[in-house]
Amino acid sequence: MKLLKRGTMILLGAVLVAIGLEIFLVPNQVIDGGIVGISIMLSHLSGWSLGLFLFVLNLPFFFLGYKQIGKTFAISTLFGVAVMSLGTAYLHPVPPLTKDPLLAAVFGGIILGIGVGLVIRYGGSLDGTEILAILFNKKIPFSVGQTVMFFNLFILGSAGFVFGWDRAMYSLIAYFIAFKVIDITIEGFEETKSVWIISEKSKDLGDAILNRLGRGVTYMRGEGAYTGEDKQVIFCVITRLEEAKMKAIVEDIDPQAFLAIGNIHEVRGESFKKRDIH
Repeated sequence: MKLLKRGTMILLGAVLVAIGLEIFLVPNQVIDGGIVGISIMLSHLSGWSLGLFLFVLNLPFFFLGYKQIGKTFAISTLFGVAVMSLGTAYLHPVPPLTKDPLLAAVFGGIILGIGVGLVIRYGGSLDGTEILAILFNKKIPFSVGQTVMFFNLFILGSAGFVFGWDRAMYSLIAYFIAFKVIDITIEGFEETKSVWIISEKSKDLGDAILNRLGRGVTYMRGEGAYTGEDKQVIFCVITRLEEAKMKAIVEDIDPQAFLAIGNIHEVRGESFKKRDIH
């Protein structure tokens, strides 16, 4: 069942990427970063099929991914790239929905971001530059994200020489939108947050969080580094919409409490289900 779900979501993501490219970006000479951007420029200059370049240029990274990351990732990536390549070939004759490059950049970027995000969320990749960045990261003093950004700025800058500088600027808009939408798709729309509270009134706070917010809490033992005193730490996971109420509860019971709230990308388990509020 999990395998079927993974395959279906990667299929859907790759199809969305093909739609974003052929129905919005490519007809308006707007590109994305990475191998996709290089493929669009090579297809424009040579007149050959975009799908051909997408598949051939990503193929070496399939083998790198197989060796460096694993078999499941490599197979998922190959499947996604194959669907994306065939999808662009099939959709190429379809007329674009808009001739306005700004609208194409915005909506193409959104659709592309959702598609890429789905593929990444379910264990694959549609662009070999990320795999290349992971390999380079072992030899250069830059993070994977910084390396990918460098590659993409170079690729998007090259679009100015191929399509004109106005199209390069539209491409930057599309890339930025896709980048943000990928994050939203991977992390989900419902943001969750971790809450850490250190208080002398930890039991009262725990009861209030249970009864007024409907969230379970975990008590942990800690020790103050300066005083050496035992501390009771409350840990809790809430949604973004519950953050204000959590702060109000802490303020009501112990205004002097130490409160730390951070973002969480994913939460699993029955214990996160909300309890009834009495």
